[in-house]
Amino acid sequence: MARLAQTAGLTDVQQEILKTVREFVDKEIIPVATALEHRDEYPQEIVDGLKELGLFGLMIPEEYGGLGESLLTYALCVEEIARGWMSVSGIINTHFIVAYMLKQHGTQEQKDHFLPRMALGEVRGAFSMSEPGLGSDVSAITSKAVRDGEEYVLNGQKMWLTNGGSSTLVAVLVRSDEGHPEGSAPHKSMTTFLVEKEPGFGEVRPGLTIPGKIDKMGYKGVDTTELIMDGLRIPANRVLGGVTGRGFYQMMDGVEVGRVNVAARGCGVAQRAFELGVSYAQQRHTFGKPIAQHQAIQFKLAEMATKVEAAHAMMVNAARKKDSGERNDLEAGMAKYLASEYCKEVVEDAFRIHGGYGFSKEYEIERLYREAPMLLIGEGTAEIQKMIIGRRLLEEYRLQG
Repeated sequence: MARLAQTAGLTDVQQEILKTVREFVDKEIIPVATALEHRDEYPQEIVDGLKELGLFGLMIPEEYGGLGESLLTYALCVEEIARGWMSVSGIINTHFIVAYMLKQHGTQEQKDHFLPRMALGEVRGAFSMSEPGLGSDVSAITSKAVRDGEEYVLNGQKMWLTNGGSSTLVAVLVRSDEGHPEGSAPHKSMTTFLVEKEPGFGEVRPGLTIPGKIDKMGYKGVDTTELIMDGLRIPANRVLGGVTGRGFYQMMDGVEVGRVNVAARGCGVAQRAFELGVSYAQQRHTFGKPIAQHQAIQFKLAEMATKVEAAHAMMVNAARKKDSGERNDLEAGMAKYLASEYCKEVVEDAFRIHGGYGFSKEYEIERLYREAPMLLIGEGTAEIQKMIIGRRLLEEYRLQG
């Protein structure tokens, strides 16, 4: 068995794409990831390499200059990239969510305007739902858009915006009461706006400010920011899909893609943690033999590998379900929940195998130990996933009569 987490039934094209990405990760990401992460430095050379490979257009249809690949291909590429450095997978994740939302829900003019440049990586996407007091309760959004002639005026503060500084297009979810009387269901009064901006920090267009990066425990390199709208004017033709009140459904559709992505990231980080653990266990000697020959370590490696395999299988299943056009919130929730929890456990086991050296910044496992917790909360906590899973199960197994 050469590697864990192999995927059956891939086409020759998919296998060639994954081979190319894996080689790029091994050569261009893994050797520099830890140093860049410790400096919290944006990986510009890596991003430029991803652009050359065409990965920013991986899921964008060929008619718009992309590769027209499936969510499964994308998820498997993300798994490989996260194996190298999870922050890099975050850079492309939000881009793809916005591209997917445009492909599925955008007007023809919006698709023609944005998708070709997104495929080239010239326009870089980010999306924004959360707010400072919001958490997982999307219905509590307070940011608001008010119609003013052929424009909307947006005001409010958004939080936890991945790629907030480096992006040039942000899909922003706000409340818009136009055509939705007070007292109507909160999710029916939300609209997604496509906000174009300059990259960087500070005032990036009139009425829109991106403060500096939020300092984080892990997930460094990628910029995570706030977004502040103060009298931000957006043309009416930049309402996603051209109709207000559909933003919640559009965002949730995108988040299902995001949950598959987070599951794929968990799989990739767990794979790398296993690789580090099984390698170190064969190098470190105690009591006259490599620790890999001690039964306790073999049990730990067996548990780690089984978790890697199980998470990968669930992630692949969720991606294939979405590709089929079927509803996949149950599968995506299960995959995200299991992969993120197993990732945390596999990373901790690899950390334990390293002993005291795992606590040293000289060893890669130290970085993974700080990165894994982000997956527990990104795209919805474990509790949110379990709530989604539980509700869907009750729909499927509802008693008759």
